[in-house]
Amino acid sequence: MKLTLDVENTVTTRDGKLHLDPFETENELIMVGCLTDKNEEYLFRMSTDTDAHTKIQELLNDCTILIGHNIVHDLMWIWECGLEYTGPVFDTMLGEYVLQRGVKKALSLEACAERYELATQKQDTLKEYFKKGFSVADIPPDELSEYLSADLHATQQLSDEIYKKLNNVEYSELMDTVILTNKVALTLARIYQKGFAVDLDKLEEVRVEFESEKQQIEKRLQVQVKQLMGDTPINLNSPEQMSWVIYSRKPRDKTIWTHNFDSYMKTSNYKQVVNETSDIIYRTIAVKCKDCYGSGFMRKVRKDGNPYVKQPKCHTCIGSGYTFTNSTKIAGLKFSAPSAKWVSANGFSVNKKFLDVLHDSAKKMNMTEAMSFLSDLQRLSALDTYLSSFVQGIKTYVKPDGKLHVRLLQHRTSTGRFSGADPNMQNMPRGGTFPVKKVFVSRWDNGKILEADFAQLEFRAAAYLSQDKVAIEEVATGFDVHAYTSKVISDAGQPTTRQEAKAHTFAPLYGATGFGRSKAEASYYEHFTEKYKGIKSWHTRLAKEALATGKITTPSGRQFAFPDVQRLMSGKISNFTQIKNYPVQSFATADIVPLILMYIEKQLETLQSCVVNSVHDSIVIDVHPTEEKQVLYIIKLTNTNMIQLIESEFKITFNVPLLLEAKIGSNWLDTKDVA
Repeated sequence: MKLTLDVENTVTTRDGKLHLDPFETENELIMVGCLTDKNEEYLFRMSTDTDAHTKIQELLNDCTILIGHNIVHDLMWIWECGLEYTGPVFDTMLGEYVLQRGVKKALSLEACAERYELATQKQDTLKEYFKKGFSVADIPPDELSEYLSADLHATQQLSDEIYKKLNNVEYSELMDTVILTNKVALTLARIYQKGFAVDLDKLEEVRVEFESEKQQIEKRLQVQVKQLMGDTPINLNSPEQMSWVIYSRKPRDKTIWTHNFDSYMKTSNYKQVVNETSDIIYRTIAVKCKDCYGSGFMRKVRKDGNPYVKQPKCHTCIGSGYTFTNSTKIAGLKFSAPSAKWVSANGFSVNKKFLDVLHDSAKKMNMTEAMSFLSDLQRLSALDTYLSSFVQGIKTYVKPDGKLHVRLLQHRTSTGRFSGADPNMQNMPRGGTFPVKKVFVSRWDNGKILEADFAQLEFRAAAYLSQDKVAIEEVATGFDVHAYTSKVISDAGQPTTRQEAKAHTFAPLYGATGFGRSKAEASYYEHFTEKYKGIKSWHTRLAKEALATGKITTPSGRQFAFPDVQRLMSGKISNFTQIKNYPVQSFATADIVPLILMYIEKQLETLQSCVVNSVHDSIVIDVHPTEEKQVLYIIKLTNTNMIQLIESEFKITFNVPLLLEAKIGSNWLDTKDVA
C-alpha cells in the first residue's frame, strides 16, 4: 500500500528563529494525516484520539512506500513520538527537485500544486490565524482538518504526476537519481535525529576569542583609516565608505551611478565613464563648525527666550560639530576597479572575491600598507560571519538535549550536493584549524569524534569523467599536485608555498580562469589546460552536448538543463562555468559521497557509534569508547569496497582510485591521522 503522510505541529520561537522540530520540549504534535492509494483518508487528533498511535502504526506496517512533501520533517515527528517506519520513501519535493535538472524553481507544495495544475490546491486558510499569532493548537479542529486533508491530497496527486514524468521517455533517465535521492533522505533523517553533542562552555570560549580578535583588528583598521582618510569618519561596516577607502573615488550621484555602466562595455569606455561620473576623494582636515561652535545643533529659542528642548541639527555640519576641508593628498588605497563588473550601488564592490584579487595584486606589487589593510578587512568579515553564523547559530539551535541536530538538505544547491541549515555548517572553512570545530564532542564520556575525508575527491572525479591520462596517472602514483602548482607559480616569478597554491590547483576544473590573477598565477591556469589535455577536451565535449541537447548527463544519470545555452559572438559558450562545474561537483558530492555515507551508516547499524554530520567530502562519526576498533575497521572496509559500490550503483567501470583518510580525537578539531 502506498501511504501519503503529513503532520501538523506547533512551532517554538527562540532567539528570533522558528523551531519546527520535535526536539524542542514545548513543541507538540497536533495532527497526523494519512491517505492510502485507495483514497482512504485518516485524520488523527493526537490529544483526543486515544487509539491514534495504534492506528497510525498499523497503517505504517502495511505501507510499502511512504509519500510526503519534505518527508524528513514528517519522519522526525513520527519517530520521536515512538512510531516506527523503516521502509522506502518518496519525497515529492526531492522528486520535483531532480526533475528540474539544476534549473531551480520554487519547491513548496503550494508552488508545485500550482505549477502542475493539480485538482487539489494547497489551502491558505491558516495564514490569517498565524498573522494574528495563533498557534496550530489554537486553530479550530475542523479548519485544521480541512487544511491537512488538502495537503494530503495535493501531495498524493503531485506524486502521481512526478511518477508519470519519470516514466516518460524525456525524463526516464532520472529515475535512478530520484531513487538514490530518496534513499539518502532516510539516512539524513537518521543523522538529524541523532544529533551532534555540543560543549557550550567551549562555545563561549570560542566566542570570547573571536570577539577579542575582532576588537584588535578594528582598532588597527581605525588607525589605518585615519592615516588613509584624514579626519573623515569611516564606518568599517559600511560597504559604501569602505569603497571610498579602497578605491579613492566617490560617485557624484548614487541614484544614477549604476545605470551608467554595462558589464561588457569596453575598458576605454568604462574608464571614461568612471572619470566623468565620480570624483577623487582627498584626505580631510576637521575644523570646528563656525555656525554651531562644535555643538552640532543650532540654538533655537521660543518667544519667551527659553530654548526648545529638542534643538535642530546644524545644517552646515549636519550635526557632527565639524566641517571637513580637503587636503592636497589623495585619500585611500588608490586601487582602480578594472572593469564595470566591479561597479556596485555604492561605488565599487568590496565583496570577498574582489578583495582577494586586490590583495593578490597588492602582494605582487609589494604594497605592504594595502596588504595589511586588506588582510585585516578580510579577517574582520570572516570573524563577523563566524560569530553570527556559527557561534550564535550553534547556540541558537542547540536543543535541550545538548545536541545540534544537523539538518543536511539535498534540494538547495544546483548540483545536488548537501547544503545545511540551522546553521549551515557546509560553509565552514576547509582545513583542520577552525576553532568552532572543537565545541563538537562525543555524546559519551571518553568517546571520540572520527572524521573520514575523501582525498582530492573532486579532482579524482574529474579524472574519471574526462579520462585524462595525466590526471589518472597522478592519482595512481600519489603525485603531489599542490607542490607542483606551487612550483609553476614560483618559477613564473611569484614565490608561493604549497598551502597558498592549493587555492589555484583545481580552480580551472570549475571554470576559473587567470583573469584578475597575477601574471605568475595566470601562467598556472594556462599551464593547467596544457597539462590536462583530456580535461580540456572533455570540457569541449560537454559544451557541444549542452548546445546540441540543452542538457548534460553525468554517469550516474543525473542531468543538468541549460535551456538558454548559446554560442556567443566571441565564439565562447554561455554558461560554460556551470557546464564545467556541475558534472564534477555533482558526481563527487551528490552521488559518490551520499552513496558511501549510506554504506557506512549501514555498517554502523549494530553499533552504538553513529554518523553525526557530513561536510563537503567528509563523514563525521561519534565513536563509542568501546567501539573504536570496529569503527576504524568499517572505514578500512569502506576503502576496500568503495569502487565496487560505485560500479554497482551507477553501472559503470570506475578506473580511478578513491581513498577515505580517517582522523580521530576527543573533539572534531583535535583529531590525529589514523595510521
